[in-house]
Amino acid sequence: MSFLYKADPARGEQWARLFAQKAPDIPFRLWPDVGDAASVRYLAAWQPPENPHAALPNLEVVFSVGAGIDQFDLSGVPAHVPVVRMIEPGIVEGMVEYVTQAVLTIHRDLFDYAAQQSACVWRELPVRPAATRRIGVLGLGVLGTAVLERLRLFGFACAGWSRSPHTLDGIECYAGADTLDAFLARTDILICLLPLTPATRGLLNKATFDALPAGASLINVGRGPHLNQDDLLDALAGGRLRNAILDVTDPEPLPAAHPLWTHPRVRITPHIASATRPDTAVDVVLDNIRRYRAGLPMIGQIDRRQGY
Repeated sequence: MSFLYKADPARGEQWARLFAQKAPDIPFRLWPDVGDAASVRYLAAWQPPENPHAALPNLEVVFSVGAGIDQFDLSGVPAHVPVVRMIEPGIVEGMVEYVTQAVLTIHRDLFDYAAQQSACVWRELPVRPAATRRIGVLGLGVLGTAVLERLRLFGFACAGWSRSPHTLDGIECYAGADTLDAFLARTDILICLLPLTPATRGLLNKATFDALPAGASLINVGRGPHLNQDDLLDALAGGRLRNAILDVTDPEPLPAAHPLWTHPRVRITPHIASATRPDTAVDVVLDNIRRYRAGLPMIGQIDRRQGY
């Protein structure tokens, strides 16, 4: 009954050492060294092998090594095999750090100060109190909730939107498509932390930008296909949006000539907002294996009907 890792090989070596220390009873294999394919019960992957049921006939659980599963072709994973996305402290901590610095970059006018520095201009801009800046997070899963809880400590007026109702202390919560425009209308800095599904693909578009207050800003740390990049450029050109910080694009990377690379009001990072940390990820996976063996629900198990 072995465990197979199919993702970044360097990280896989770290997983192997941690499995040897923490679960020596579970043989660990690093793709493509599958060993006896019939013995593989658990797979951790960024993308499973093609036709995983044929390649791994006795597979019981598939773990994503990332927080999302949109990169999976779920049609190739048998319906009886649970798929579990990664929810671990390293991913959460990294995302909270990244979004906090992105919000503060916008809030404290660092785009403007960068432009002034390049022009050798020394000029103070008015400091706006955090309580007057309205933050809105699309997506109230583990990551969205953690981000809002941290930003609330700065005194920002925080709100979140999700498909289903949530209740969070000190945070205004909106739920359902009929509340989206009201949520956007009260949001000065919009943060996307939605899962990528057919319903959310392209959601960051002209209609969404038009519903925001003029001069709002965007932070996309979800997935590149959430964003209509042409609509973003138009919104920036027309003043509907003032700034954008993008950790994800479509495609990744963008073509060298793409105008977003050199736009003065856009910052791009190469999908590094957060990453699975091997030490904490292995603990989470081993705990889920114990839960699975005991017949308990696994943390992060997806609902295939919803796509997350």
